[in-house]
Amino acid sequence: MGILCDYFSAPDDEAAAAVADVPGGPGSAPDPGLDVVELKGTQPTVQLGTLEALLTGRDYDAVTENSRWCKAVAVRHDGEVLVLSLTDELQAALADAPQSRLREVAEPWSTTEEFWGQAEPSVLAEALIELAGLARRATARAERLYCWVCV
Repeated sequence: MGILCDYFSAPDDEAAAAVADVPGGPGSAPDPGLDVVELKGTQPTVQLGTLEALLTGRDYDAVTENSRWCKAVAVRHDGEVLVLSLTDELQAALADAPQSRLREVAEPWSTTEEFWGQAEPSVLAEALIELAGLARRATARAERLYCWVCV
């Protein structure tokens, strides 16, 4: 069984936590105003931590020491459903990155062991472009990024 990951924006941790109670996750939410990017197998923990390190030039350990890095804002069903926060630094890096930079970063990101050698850089680049769009829209609305995870 795989892991489902939907990335979305919300005005605060409380609003993001409410998404944990939506059957099927934020992509299934009855509220059409919820901005969601579905990246089913791209996990917020190691994979997005590595992405943040690549985009910002910060050391991975420094990324993971951030208090918002994968902070659980909601846990349901004995940990089978989670809503995790993403860092403001990752959001800013994604929002500010031009498409050329995202395509450039997709290559080394695809070679990380968490993708098990099965990630196509071009596919990851398109996913990054979608995620960057989400980050830009969230920033414009003064919202933050989160990830809904279902194991």
